[in-house]
Amino acid sequence: MQTAPKILIVDDEPRMCESLRLLLGKQGYDIQTATSGNEALGLISHESFDLALLDLVMPDMDGHQLMDRINNSFPEIIVIVITGHASLDSAVWALRRGAYDYLRKPFEYEELIKRVQNAINQKRLTSEKAVINGKLELSEKRYRYLVHNSPDIIYTLDDKGRFTFVSDAVEHLLGLKAPELIGKPYTAIIHDEDLEKARYHFDERRTGARANAGTELRLKVTGEDGTGKSAEPKHLTVELKSTGMYDRPVPQNGVRFVGTHGVARDISERYRLEAQLQQAKKMEAIGTLAGGIAHDFNNLLMGIQGYTSLMLLGMDASEPHHQKLKNIEEYIQSGVELTKQLLGFARGGKYDVKPINPNELLVKSSQMFGRTKKEITIHRQLETEAWTVEADKGQIEQVLLNLYVNAWQAMPGGGDIYLETENVTVDDSYVGHVGLEPGRYVRVAVRDTGVGMDEKTLQRIFEPFFSTKKMGRGSGLGLASAYGIIRNHNGIIEVRSQKGIGTTFTIFLPASDRAVEKAPSESGEVLMGPETILLVDDEEMIINVGTEILKALGYNVLSVRSGKEAVDLFRNKKDEVDMVLLDMIMPGMGGGETFDALKGIKPDVKILLSSGYSIDGEASEILKRGCDGFIQKPFNIKALSQKLRKIIDGSGVEDRPSDSVTAHPPSSP
Repeated sequence: MQTAPKILIVDDEPRMCESLRLLLGKQGYDIQTATSGNEALGLISHESFDLALLDLVMPDMDGHQLMDRINNSFPEIIVIVITGHASLDSAVWALRRGAYDYLRKPFEYEELIKRVQNAINQKRLTSEKAVINGKLELSEKRYRYLVHNSPDIIYTLDDKGRFTFVSDAVEHLLGLKAPELIGKPYTAIIHDEDLEKARYHFDERRTGARANAGTELRLKVTGEDGTGKSAEPKHLTVELKSTGMYDRPVPQNGVRFVGTHGVARDISERYRLEAQLQQAKKMEAIGTLAGGIAHDFNNLLMGIQGYTSLMLLGMDASEPHHQKLKNIEEYIQSGVELTKQLLGFARGGKYDVKPINPNELLVKSSQMFGRTKKEITIHRQLETEAWTVEADKGQIEQVLLNLYVNAWQAMPGGGDIYLETENVTVDDSYVGHVGLEPGRYVRVAVRDTGVGMDEKTLQRIFEPFFSTKKMGRGSGLGLASAYGIIRNHNGIIEVRSQKGIGTTFTIFLPASDRAVEKAPSESGEVLMGPETILLVDDEEMIINVGTEILKALGYNVLSVRSGKEAVDLFRNKKDEVDMVLLDMIMPGMGGGETFDALKGIKPDVKILLSSGYSIDGEASEILKRGCDGFIQKPFNIKALSQKLRKIIDGSGVEDRPSDSVTAHPPSSP
């Protein structure tokens, strides 16, 4: 009588252990539980187990350490990682270190049973492989069920490398019927570029050597595309493990090679996880670089904008150079738009985050775009009461316009754009979107009926400076900045496309409970002041132009080029200084440390933070500590004058200040 498979469940939550024990016990398994790594090792050292289900997070040792101990001392035990803390890193790491599979809590009951059964089947097959070596016939009754229900391709080859048996898994993995392969050489399913690697692998089995590790190969995938026509050839990456078969035990002299038996496991999911992880790291590194470039470029624009504003101050519109200077300001704004895209791609690129209605933004932006593209028909299917989202309205509008332009360019002869919004709630079981945390989201979809994209283009679509357009017809930053903006809003953006069918971009943005705010009115007045301002910036260009601007506005100016100098000067002249204009990024003592030191000297000192970076990230943290406001470089003299008076006159401090401000009259001297 066959004994029931024995399973060890290791989880520091007793209720989880008990739940799994009851679920798997109903399937006829012999279950033992442990709530710590040491307790599990104690059980394993005294009892034999077929399978271990391990939680990655435990108080005395983590699941990776326990798995290493099991693999080293008890290699016959198959390990499945089961945890609520699974991520791309932990999943790939567990598989690399020898885990058979992994599950993420919460999971479906049927999924658990299926994966456990597959593992037990694989365990049984592995345990009985020793019996196969030296025998020419397999026991049909004994192995048929195990082999044909395995998720892996199990096969045997004769001494010429021709298939003598293939399991049914070949049908759903490669699109081939098992009987079709019998008598054909293994080279019939090997990708052309991997033929030499495959020949080396199988020739090695003739020598009696056994493979300690699997060989990765690509197998051809065939089938139809749903229209009855042959689909474009594809491939499946597998890990191939095989053992030579001989007419007598290998240690004896004169053995004759009679064939090979082995297993081919689909590792495409592992490759997908690794590729996603590598892509995420690459995008993060490029984002950091883009943010640094944008910061330095904004400082250069600040110098140009500052001197342009000074020249325009008091200049009559009829003077000959007035229009030329206004043109320079327009060019500066073009540069600002470029840095916005770079900062949007970089992490930490939000400017002015407020509650917005996604339906209103979608309607207004699409109407504006549709007026100039009469050959495009725009269809809208919007959620009746879409949830509010907290976002930078300008940046989300930029994302949408980039998607509209992308759709329009994909339909040179005209076509349709379909816009959708939907309220969705994502829970732990929703694993279709990697990186999406559980919660409420607004889904925004932009679909076109254009030419579509191939798989190669899809893999690079969000990379900076990648473009399918001819040289000079696009910067390649549009979709890259869209990716960065959405990720920086704690959302995700996905793309699906098919050649000849069209493309769909789907955005998920976290929903908010805050109500939409009314936009404040703006004034065009330049406001003056007589106070003394301490200007702190490490860039000589910013010190020079900033000093001239502040003096032109009537202020007395004290300037320093480091945080330490600012603290030393302020300690001696704290009663003379009415306000500090503080740069955020400086070598040595940065803006945050300088802010804390100034507040320590005089708690009620008024400080306006300035940076070539955006308000998100470190600037936001400084604002939470009591900073009075933030202004984004490059700013013009009007915006600075209004921001200064707003803070000095104490007319209110915004929660998330931006470079778009409301004017306030100066106080009486």
